[in-house]
Parts: sequence; structure tokens; C-alpha cells
Amino acid sequence: MSDQDQADIRLAVARLKQEHMDFDAAIQAMIQVGCDQLRIQRMKKKKLVIKDKLIELEDKITPDIIA
Repeated sequence: MSDQDQADIRLAVARLKQEHMDFDAAIQAMIQVGCDQLRIQRMKKKKLVIKDKLIELEDKITPDIIA
């Protein structure tokens, strides 16, 4: 993988981490306000999808080490 590809992936990871934190803050605010549980669950699912994407991208830039 080229250095440019790794830089692009690292940038995408940083963006996804920020988006993940934003979803977390939004979910906490919804809980505090007493929002509908169904809406909260949907937000949590979206947050989980972001986390899955994060893990996938981080795996791409982490070298495989044979133990």
C-alpha cells in the first residue's frame, strides 16, 4: 500500500472517529431529553455501523504480524 493510500485511510479514520463521537453526544442528549426509544435505537445502530467501518479501515493500515 502506498503512502498516499495510507494517508487517505488515516484521514477517513479521523473523520469517522469524529462522526462516532458526534453520534455518541447526540444519543446522550436524546436520552437526557427523554426522546423516543425507537429513535435512540436507530441512532445507536448508525453509530455501530460507523464503528464497524472504523475497524475495517484500521485493519487495512495495521500490518499483519505473525506471532
